[in-house]
Amino acid sequence: MATDYYAVLGVRRDASQDEIKKAFRRLARELHPDVNPDPKTQERFKEINAAYEVLSDPQKKQVYDLGGDPLSSSGGGGGAGGFGAGGFGNFSDIMDAFFGQSSQRGPRSRTRRGQDAMIRLDLELDEAAFGTTKDIQVDTAVVCNTCSGEGAAPGTSAQTCDMCRGRGEVSQVTRSFLGQVMTSRPCPQCQGFGTVVPTPCPECAGDGRVRSRRSLTVKIPAGVENGTRIQLAGEGEVGPGGGPAGDLYVEIHELPHPTFQRRGDDLHCTVTIPMTAAALGTKCPLETLDGMEEIDIRPGTGSGQSIPLHGRGVTHLRGGGRGDLIVHVEVTTPGKLDAQQEDLLRQLAKLRGEERPMGQFAPGQQGLFSRLKDAFNGR
Repeated sequence: MATDYYAVLGVRRDASQDEIKKAFRRLARELHPDVNPDPKTQERFKEINAAYEVLSDPQKKQVYDLGGDPLSSSGGGGGAGGFGAGGFGNFSDIMDAFFGQSSQRGPRSRTRRGQDAMIRLDLELDEAAFGTTKDIQVDTAVVCNTCSGEGAAPGTSAQTCDMCRGRGEVSQVTRSFLGQVMTSRPCPQCQGFGTVVPTPCPECAGDGRVRSRRSLTVKIPAGVENGTRIQLAGEGEVGPGGGPAGDLYVEIHELPHPTFQRRGDDLHCTVTIPMTAAALGTKCPLETLDGMEEIDIRPGTGSGQSIPLHGRGVTHLRGGGRGDLIVHVEVTTPGKLDAQQEDLLRQLAKLRGEERPMGQFAPGQQGLFSRLKDAFNGR
């Protein structure tokens, strides 16, 4: 074996891929031509790149460990070799040579779109019903002000990779049973970008972005409800290299209301009144979303009946108008009576002929539609 690639990188033969990568990066920083322009150092730099190209590729490493040299002109060692471990290339190399690689050719861009972000916003019922404007605080990645997203320290810039000459990939010729084939791989020095950043920005470590807290004003439309997401285009995470930002989604969380329960765009509440008020009728003040109103409870109202207030609900998110406010009546029966109260009720029962009522029996429990029918009939 002509070259001991393990010795070139200074690692053991049983070194892991992580150890090989760390050794290569350490030597690359020391021997890079921008740091050491000496010709001997440049030759040494080429040697460690060749060693890393072999040892970082599992297939090439296997060929090398079996006695071949994937980078030699013959493609392998130990005689004629063949298709496989002899080092004359592998099936994927041959398919790439004849049909082209599936990956994108050429250098990769350092600038990429950022990810979307999402935050939750708590709203009171009236804010969700009528809409509002909120100031929110968001923590996202923003463009680094020190390098303006370039990733290079001030006064420096990215330089063309001298290994791939800016192409982002390196090519090699190997032999196979079909003859010579040329294969291409991402450049191990620039990771396929075609450029290297000798002096990364100290603020963002070369990423071109930093995390920051900022304020945004969000307009909440009327009629939103739990789970509604409002999209703010371009307000999400800035991408690597100062790339365009993703979107920010504001998810609405409606807080519980002490009086009303929301069902779609309708609001529901329950008013509890005594038996006498239900029999004689009364008026009950209710603080609605539109202000104070009096609920007119007609004489003879029974428990379970409902009183609709049209147009007092939540604004429709799409289209005009509003839902309704439904007031459900619950009648309470006194549990304890003193002698005078009991005597008065007995007199009332006698006047109404209800001293010994027989009751009206029906199969099962009265359903919702029957109760609604009774309510409209005034029963």
